[in-house]
Amino acid sequence: MNYRSETQELIMKKDTMDTPVETNETKKPKKDQEYKIITRNLDVFYGEFQALKNINMKILPYSVTALIGPSGCGKSTYLRVFNRMNDYIDDFRIEGDVIVDRKNIYTEKIEIEQLRKDVGMVFQKPNPFPKTIFENVAYGLRIQGVKDKHFINEKVESSLKQVTLWDEVKDNLKKNALALSGGQQQRLCIARTLAVEPEVILMDEPTSALDPISTGKIEELLFDLKNEYTIVIVTHNMQQAARVSDHTAFFYMGDLIEEGKTTQIFTKPSNKRTENYITGRFG
Repeated sequence: MNYRSETQELIMKKDTMDTPVETNETKKPKKDQEYKIITRNLDVFYGEFQALKNINMKILPYSVTALIGPSGCGKSTYLRVFNRMNDYIDDFRIEGDVIVDRKNIYTEKIEIEQLRKDVGMVFQKPNPFPKTIFENVAYGLRIQGVKDKHFINEKVESSLKQVTLWDEVKDNLKKNALALSGGQQQRLCIARTLAVEPEVILMDEPTSALDPISTGKIEELLFDLKNEYTIVIVTHNMQQAARVSDHTAFFYMGDLIEEGKTTQIFTKPSNKRTENYITGRFG
């Protein structure tokens, strides 16, 4: 089976297994305020280098949007725009609008700490703190000033259950998180993000360092999480994008080449460059 037919088969299976029922809540929004994230005429620069060029895109709530493209195309830069992680990079400069929950997060007065609570981030490599499993999940609550022990205990348990890690660690919550396997560490990091109740979860290649079994667990988790959160994921794995995402955006050399429903992008792309990339002709 060639690459394209295998990916198309994944899409067909996904459609038959998870065909959504259209309701007033699931119909395509007709007004901008019904989108979770909007970028308009977005340009991003690092010094003289332009990393993103005039990006116009809208992201639906309660869905998984995959950002794909070859290394250096700008997809991770675009992801980090949504919680202003690029602010830490020297000579970073932005033009255009980035709207999250109807607020322009670069022009309106906002609290960065609150933004990063609302827009959580899961990185490529698991990054648990050198603390116990319990304290890793409770960390965000504690720095927010939460002192209610009962509330913290309940939130730690519920967050670990959300990522299907509770049964694996419930008898070892005082164990150092660094002793967990790579896949367990990544699910722990997702639980740490969920504990502070974000609206959006950003994932930058969250399974690239994991084995196939751990990758499968993360992917299964995404299907459950999108019922409560808006998820944007960067991935180099075309089959993963086809499996887990509802919408896909293809970036190339700083340009947004094409975006739309994943089924359309992977089975009938409108741009030849998109077809060449997803079929493995370059990238």
